[in-house]
Amino acid sequence: MSRMPRASTRPELLIRRELHRRGMRYRVNHKLLPGRPDIAFTRAKLAVFIDGCFWHMCPLHGTVPKNNAAWWAAKLQRNVQRDREKDDQLSALGWTVAHFWEHEDPSDVADRVETLWRRERRAPERGTRSPRHV
Repeated sequence: MSRMPRASTRPELLIRRELHRRGMRYRVNHKLLPGRPDIAFTRAKLAVFIDGCFWHMCPLHGTVPKNNAAWWAAKLQRNVQRDREKDDQLSALGWTVAHFWEHEDPSDVADRVETLWRRERRAPERGTRSPRHV
């Protein structure tokens, strides 16, 4: 499991490529933000996470290994809890947080990210917005 890539996974790359093709510029794994968002639009204060189905317990595709099931269940549940904590931290900083699953179509994700990006760029006043899987 230690060999699994932490960043720049295939779904992330496909989504980033599509966003870049649309002329949208962003920062990748922004180190100064809680949770190091996969894609961060700093001017719009929009943080995007592409969540892996296994590691973030996707309701459609998430599974728990049968070997050492109790340990894995606790580990994966902690990942989800940590996601909510970093979302709360980003929201407290005035950022909008959006989560997408790795199995979602990259073009559809890019459409939804672009919609959020356009809305946030125009937002005159940024309050805290609740994080969501969009």
